[in-house]
Amino acid sequence: VQLQASGGGLVQDGGSLRLSCAASGRTSSPYYMGWFRQAPGKEREFVTAITWGGSTTYYADSVKGRFTIFRVNANNTVYLHMNSLKPEDTGVYSCAARTRWGTEPTIRSPYNYDYWGQGTLVTVSS
Repeated sequence: VQLQASGGGLVQDGGSLRLSCAASGRTSSPYYMGWFRQAPGKEREFVTAITWGGSTTYYADSVKGRFTIFRVNANNTVYLHMNSLKPEDTGVYSCAARTRWGTEPTIRSPYNYDYWGQGTLVTVSS
């Protein structure tokens, strides 16, 4: 599976951005798509994930109610719509794919993902 992320940029506090992650290659297997982010000097952290069928979503508490993940089947793309952005949302956002079913705790760990796209930088200015 190849993943291509895009959509990052500079936005003011309270603004919105939409990230996209296009999947190609072996996309027929059941799996999860996730977004993780890494701020300077910090570890990579879970942001959100979605089952490939789009029926189940998972969010970190810090983004719940502000971020929405969804998938468009026609183009094998997963989107992350981010509203009410805060300076603490700043970081490099990376999308990832997991080709195994698992429990929710494992979905939230970056170590359980098999494929990664390149990161896209999101900067929220105060």
